[in-house]
Amino acid sequence: MRSLTPFVAAVIIVAACGESKPIQSDTARVAQQATGALPTGEQLLSVPDGRIWYKKSGTGAGIPVILVHGGPGFSSYYLKSLEALGADRPVIRYDQLGAGKSDKITDTSLFTIAHFVRELDSLRASLGYDKIHVLGHSWGTIVAYEYYHAHPEHVASIVFGSACLDIPAYERRARSLVATLSDSAQKAIKVAEAAKKYDAPSYQSAMNEFYGKYVFRHPVEADLDSTFKTANDAIYNYLQGPSEFTITGTLKTYNVTSGLSAIKVPTLYTVGEFDEVGPEIVRGFAAMTPGAKLEVIPGSAHITTWDNPDVMLRVVREFLAAADAGVSPKDSARTP
Repeated sequence: MRSLTPFVAAVIIVAACGESKPIQSDTARVAQQATGALPTGEQLLSVPDGRIWYKKSGTGAGIPVILVHGGPGFSSYYLKSLEALGADRPVIRYDQLGAGKSDKITDTSLFTIAHFVRELDSLRASLGYDKIHVLGHSWGTIVAYEYYHAHPEHVASIVFGSACLDIPAYERRARSLVATLSDSAQKAIKVAEAAKKYDAPSYQSAMNEFYGKYVFRHPVEADLDSTFKTANDAIYNYLQGPSEFTITGTLKTYNVTSGLSAIKVPTLYTVGEFDEVGPEIVRGFAAMTPGAKLEVIPGSAHITTWDNPDVMLRVVREFLAAADAGVSPKDSARTP
């Protein structure tokens, strides 16, 4: 995701969300981090080149799950609803280095898949977990896949949420969705891309129209605000590009579909009914992955944990419980 302009972000928040409980201000969080007075369950972990924020919750005895957020360069606010898995197991929600509540970085040598994989393994090791379930969403599915490839011995199962495992296919899908936008939005995109002026207000407005259809339909007000306030556009631009549908970054040719047949742990794919990544693309990934289960989350765009949190939570909970018990994911399937 790319940052919305403040005005349009405010419009989306007011139009899509109801009242929410007050949250701690970003200024207060920074002060807490500086003094080490983080809320219960939250910690800062030193990793190469900085500190990452994480929160451990849950009292269940199941195998722990680590949530790997999307972006790149964004944060884990939108994954909060999955902390309800804590009734079954420890849940670790963290912000990747560079954004969210973690330390900011500008060094592009750190903007690599290998860096974020090492960071995830540092978190796992620091927590003393030998086996974990890895739940990645969007860009986080790339980190999850590469983590499994590097450390299969530590992975009990994988959840690929709105998988971006074939960026060329994703880009074609996203470009096709541009044709469903208003005429003014399509014109603004064409003009901005020709001039490479991606900060043009008309382009930003077109991008926000795309978000409202295919990225999130029912955002959580406070978390949407925090997400964009703490985003790192430099990481997003370097790895992805100027928008969800204009891919110019280092991930442009990323495609690991040839390796999906080698996954040997229980695997769940989830995708929103109106997801920008395309249910048909994710269905293909699931078909390539031995024994994998696919769940299409109804009424949802890309951020299923906002658009239909109850169904997303249920299908993940059932999958992880079955994986703990050694049950085939297909045997545990239940249509939402």
